[in-house]
Amino acid sequence: MAFLESEQLLTVLIGYNPWWTTGNFPINLNKPVRRSAFYDISKMLRHKTLRRIVFLSGARRVGKTTLVYQFIADLLTKGVSHRNILYVSFDHPLLKFFTILDAVTLFIETIAGNTEDDIYLFFDEIQYAKDWDTWLKTLYDQNPNYRIMVTGSASPLVETKGIESGVGRWVNIKIPTLSFYEYLGFIQLQKPKLPVKFDPANLHQLEAKEIAGLMISLSEIQKHFQRYLLVGGFPELVLSDDRMYAQRILREDVADKVLKRDLTTLFGTRNVMDLEKIFLYLCLHSGGIINQETISKELGISRPTITNYLTILEQANLIYISQPVNIEGKKVLRGRPKTYVADVALRNAVLMLDEKVLTDPHEMGTIVETIAYKHIISYYSNTWAKVGYYRDSKSDREIDMVVALPQGKILIEIKHREDTSLGPAEAIVKLANRDDTISAIMVTKRPDDYGVVPLNTAKPIIKIPAFAFMYLLGKVESFE
Repeated sequence: MAFLESEQLLTVLIGYNPWWTTGNFPINLNKPVRRSAFYDISKMLRHKTLRRIVFLSGARRVGKTTLVYQFIADLLTKGVSHRNILYVSFDHPLLKFFTILDAVTLFIETIAGNTEDDIYLFFDEIQYAKDWDTWLKTLYDQNPNYRIMVTGSASPLVETKGIESGVGRWVNIKIPTLSFYEYLGFIQLQKPKLPVKFDPANLHQLEAKEIAGLMISLSEIQKHFQRYLLVGGFPELVLSDDRMYAQRILREDVADKVLKRDLTTLFGTRNVMDLEKIFLYLCLHSGGIINQETISKELGISRPTITNYLTILEQANLIYISQPVNIEGKKVLRGRPKTYVADVALRNAVLMLDEKVLTDPHEMGTIVETIAYKHIISYYSNTWAKVGYYRDSKSDREIDMVVALPQGKILIEIKHREDTSLGPAEAIVKLANRDDTISAIMVTKRPDDYGVVPLNTAKPIIKIPAFAFMYLLGKVESFE
């Protein structure tokens, strides 16, 4: 423990665990709205036979710590001893001088009650703990009654070390920013009851009157979608009345700290300015196909550096990378990826966009496509699906998102504009005639622009407004 004494470590731990003295969880830390991820956490961490270390990954300020707090509060209400729960956040400066084992040993020796009962250990920002992967493996293997949850902002770094520490010890739950459905819960809006169930793969099976009934049920939430397009899904921004100040906090806490501190510490990035320039470029071109040669010329950064920094930004949960998918039986050669900023709130904050963006058709198309990709990725996160995009090499026509499932492909095209008419040469029209296409969806702008596209395709192309599509994807994810 170097020059610090165990008493100083205990002081830090007591500060993190007020329930040791009160027996209760602080009301102000137990947020009332529970996200769908909470129920996944509960199932996995408390499973009686399939014991795993639960790892929550996601960007800064996405709500990982809130989920941990909610779960601790739930444990206490269900009778788990307050002396058998340890929470530690390893971004505390004093904890640089201690290991995970130091903290756990001190907790067991001085605080824990009946150590034959389940012991719950919660380690926040685990990537800052020294030799954390080794100590977690030791704790897991030697103590079968330990239930362990960790969080981290650089998920693949943690996942890789977890894999190296042994297969079968980890389960990863990725925490995205709030979906539109979760956003409505955070602003305490009464959610509509739906007359039919929704599944992107089966949307074409709904009759015209069922689709109309669905749109009528969702009509009241449409007006809230505009604000969601501005504030996105970071909980603090959603709940703030001062959007400009909240954007500043988002820039400083999520963008600046991650780029200038976290990534330098975790990945050893040497040129922070180049990293910032690349991230700004990606914010400007969210949803665009990345041509690294073009970026290299425009920004004056070498291609190897661009490749490396794209990977790092994805690992930091600041961007998504969408790869081209194989549809026509041909190999995708040198396919260029698309990138999306992880949340439109981050993009709007970095570019300092305000309400005027809502009247800019080009910007709105970028924003809606960015939101749609996040929703699709989240919806299929626990499946075997692969999400990418399609581009015809001959005509350069694209389909924004393609979900490749074992039984076939779902085609999703974003048409956030007034005129959503389709011609026979459109990529989605051609591919809707393929045998391996199971669903074709066009996401539209106007609330009255829905239903079957009047084209004679083997699989009907269904139009659905953006607000309804996002809500329904989030609704299916939830446990409500």
